[in-house]
Amino acid sequence: MQAVIRSGGKQYRVEPGNVLRVEKLPQTEGAVEFNQVLTVSDEGKLLANAGALVKATVIGQEKGEKVKVFHYKRKKQYKKLAGHRQTYTRVRIDEIVPGA
Repeated sequence: MQAVIRSGGKQYRVEPGNVLRVEKLPQTEGAVEFNQVLTVSDEGKLLANAGALVKATVIGQEKGEKVKVFHYKRKKQYKKLAGHRQTYTRVRIDEIVPGA
């Protein structure tokens, strides 16, 4: 069984047992449910996604690689360097519950 979920403005195709990295969630441990399920399919057959639910377990929080942001204006002696590290939550998909 597969599903497409939306989390943090991005879409992920998931199956039970998958481990994926999503935008930071407020939960630091325990169970989390994704209720924004776009599609659910089982063996190539598209199922109704109204009321579908994807249950997952939070594994941990982590940070991504540092991205350097450089602002520059020529002939004006203006240079500015900043860094950014995005925070992520690693989750394991436990179960996909299709809708009614």
